[in-house]
Amino acid sequence: MSLLRILLVLVALASGADAAERNVLLIISDDQGRDLGAYRSEVRTPNIDALAKRGTLFTEAFATVSSCSPSRSVIYSGLYSHSNGMYGLAHDVHNAHYLPWVKTLPQLLKASGYATALVGKKHILPDAALPFDTELAPEQPGNRDVAFMASEMQRFLATTGDKPFFVIVGFSDPHRAPQNFGNTQAWPQVPRTTYDAAKIRLPAHLPDLPDVRKDVAEYYESVSRLDAGIGLLLAAIKNAGHEETTLVIYLSDNGRPFPGAKTTLYDEGIRLPLVVSSPTQGKRGVRNEAMVSWIDIAPTILEWTHAPASTGYSLPGRSLLPILDQVRPPGWDRIFASHGFHEINQYYPMRAIRTREYKYIVNLANALPFPIAGDIASSPSWRAIRAQANPRLGEIPLQTFLQRPVEELYDVTQDPHETRNLAKDAAYQTTLASLRAELEKFRRDTRDPWLGEASVFEHAQH
Repeated sequence: MSLLRILLVLVALASGADAAERNVLLIISDDQGRDLGAYRSEVRTPNIDALAKRGTLFTEAFATVSSCSPSRSVIYSGLYSHSNGMYGLAHDVHNAHYLPWVKTLPQLLKASGYATALVGKKHILPDAALPFDTELAPEQPGNRDVAFMASEMQRFLATTGDKPFFVIVGFSDPHRAPQNFGNTQAWPQVPRTTYDAAKIRLPAHLPDLPDVRKDVAEYYESVSRLDAGIGLLLAAIKNAGHEETTLVIYLSDNGRPFPGAKTTLYDEGIRLPLVVSSPTQGKRGVRNEAMVSWIDIAPTILEWTHAPASTGYSLPGRSLLPILDQVRPPGWDRIFASHGFHEINQYYPMRAIRTREYKYIVNLANALPFPIAGDIASSPSWRAIRAQANPRLGEIPLQTFLQRPVEELYDVTQDPHETRNLAKDAAYQTTLASLRAELEKFRRDTRDPWLGEASVFEHAQH
């Protein structure tokens, strides 16, 4: 892009440019924890780290649910999964769907004149709720061939003409594959980054076992391949002349595909990476400590694009654009989380509130054992853990993880790995009562059908 063009774009953006100058690239990784160099991890992610230096890295970012389809449903709709109907996975027999009245980003932006595309993973039903102009790079094998995915996006950009674009790129990395996270072959244009299983630092929620180490090393390799793919996407945006007009958002749908993370509402399941890079932000390389969640992604994109949110209902989240330049903006100090199902036979409804000091979880069907996702249950890590005489997940006995009380309360400042449940501690009863009341209000405000009272179906009629 010429210097004159850049100056014209910046002037237009500063004065409230129309949608023609406001493109969106939303990048979603699959089952990735905070394993980035930018978060001081040993995993090598130079491209995402560079994006963070050009934008804002959120250090306290949270999914509202640690399961793929429900989490994506929140990102695309701006509604919690217990409100939008995507209670569990969409694919195969699990068959969860949005409720018919829910409006999504592809619908709203398409109605506002955007060219829309999905590259890679979709994992949402019904298809009518995500009416992309085009869907590229099918999930197998396209999502592992990250160079192919970037080339497909580049091909789409060449067709948009004068229209602004909204592109979602849904990687499969670093989700588990039948063989070692997709690491069984070399991929074109992607240098292979491997990790020594004996030398890596294990996440605190996993025991130090040889098979667990090998499994985590394979996962780290998949994260580095994802990073290479993101580098190719960003290069395609730049080469097409859109770098100065494109809002880039990168995040993960849920935590690592290991026991103690994915499908839980513990921080390893929902505290995730988030980078937002806006052409209009005044400061670059910001480490923002606001507590934000995926409920805020849709409002951010709608504000950037000036697309009217003609949904007939209010979104509970807030745009992140006004706080991109700030380190610790006031009023961003708690998030909520909600889980129903993962797979259809894995019913385990939970609700949670997380503040800067505490995490409170209510397990609505605690008489049931906590279910283990199918991909985790078949993993080398799970088999190695179960084979131990006294199996543990980090500091927690496995049995404690599997059979939970109704309420859990953790002081996350003193106990960041959530190992000491304080719910019955006399010294914390005032805190427990306060968080219990806040969570109850949240559930009523969002018409949680698990309350058995005001329902989302009533909400749809108003």
